[in-house]
Amino acid sequence: MPAKKQELDSQQGYVSDTPSRSHLLANLDDKFSKDGIRQRKRALFRHSLAWTLSIWAAEVLRRLIEATLAAFLIAILSPFLLALLLLARLSGGGLREQTRLGRWATHFQQYEIHFPPSSFLSRLGFLRSLPALVNVFRGEMSFIGPRAASPAETFSGERMAWKRYNLRPGLLSLWWLRKRANIAYSTEVGLDLEYIETNSLWGDLGIAARAIPTAFFGGGASDAPPKLSFLGVNIDNLTMAEASARIISMAQSGVPSQVSFVNADCVNIAFNDSQYKQTLASSQLVLADGIGVRIAGAILNQHVRENINGTDMLPFLCDAAEQAGLSLYLLGGRPGIPEAAADWITQRYPDLRIAGCRHGYFSPEEEPSIFEAIKDSRADILLVAFGAPRQEKWIASHKTQLAAKVSIGVGGLLDFYSGRIPRAPVWIRELGMEWFYRFWQEPRRMWRRYFLGNAVFLYRLAEERLHARPSSPRAGGLTT
Repeated sequence: MPAKKQELDSQQGYVSDTPSRSHLLANLDDKFSKDGIRQRKRALFRHSLAWTLSIWAAEVLRRLIEATLAAFLIAILSPFLLALLLLARLSGGGLREQTRLGRWATHFQQYEIHFPPSSFLSRLGFLRSLPALVNVFRGEMSFIGPRAASPAETFSGERMAWKRYNLRPGLLSLWWLRKRANIAYSTEVGLDLEYIETNSLWGDLGIAARAIPTAFFGGGASDAPPKLSFLGVNIDNLTMAEASARIISMAQSGVPSQVSFVNADCVNIAFNDSQYKQTLASSQLVLADGIGVRIAGAILNQHVRENINGTDMLPFLCDAAEQAGLSLYLLGGRPGIPEAAADWITQRYPDLRIAGCRHGYFSPEEEPSIFEAIKDSRADILLVAFGAPRQEKWIASHKTQLAAKVSIGVGGLLDFYSGRIPRAPVWIRELGMEWFYRFWQEPRRMWRRYFLGNAVFLYRLAEERLHARPSSPRAGGLTT
């Protein structure tokens, strides 16, 4: 009879009291009974306590390491700091205390050595901030963190900017590092938020390591001239934001204009190629690109405000063009490359119109049809990726036929944004070593440009520094 009842129950959809059902009931009792709820609360409390203690222990350990290292550096550097302070006193300066905002926006006094602006020692930059090691020792600052701001400073996006006070300010910051490397394209608050979101011990060690060469070879832009001139090539000394705005303004004006980027290799080419040099001179906007131009600025005492290259500019340009209702045409690269780059753009800037795409492998006989296609597309901004100096000469020769309002020579930009060639990581660009990364990617093509070409570039800069004007191109000179 029980067997028949069990069979009948099974046929009617009932489930017998199996071990799995008993196990389920026991689990429900453990979770929702008074004892089960109490045990879960205890487990959650233990987990939260362990997490809190681990964070507290990590913070205490970090503070202990920073205080020990700060005390060690103060002891080691004390003779140098005393000598520096003595020089400051003799020149009319001295030790200065400035009110700064620390963690949770509490006020503290940051120490630094002050030199009068007229003193050449005022250019020591980071060395003047070494007395702030005392602030690190006292726990008011860290070695790495957001820049210590003054109470009078305000930041755009105040709600987001408040996050920067969740950490102690640092002697070094991500914003300072990129500003010294001339690639601080984002706002200070934006870089602070980037640092906060990616903050880690290894990240701080990386910033500290990258800061060493940047402190010596990086450049400030406070006394930068509006124009640069290297080996007879004139360059507009702008920031990324200013350059993007200038291009948008040129596109809105309706007058056909040309924009050129100049790096060390371009200056070398222009030294021997008068046509290319004249093309650069006739361009409406010439922008400084790369570590070579920055080194040239340091040698000739013409500080470069920011490293502006087409690859870094494209997101800024696309954003500005999208807001202004302008369109882009992509010309150059291998077949399929401009289309892949256009896909990258449309995914991130869906309201930006891509007027057209065309690869750069065409014959002179095909040029009229290309001019017609660009004209019919009604493109506002034309990006030409043929490589220097061909792209600049081609734009200058056909500017009126192209009918685009602004034509820009962008070199290998389409290769980068199509994914064909990976871009150097940010930390390599912060070190100013993107050129070496490109050499590592294509050594056979790049060795002559970067090793022989850079040596010739430095020699010519030294010659210009010694003389008022560079000598005329020599027969048999190296072509890079």
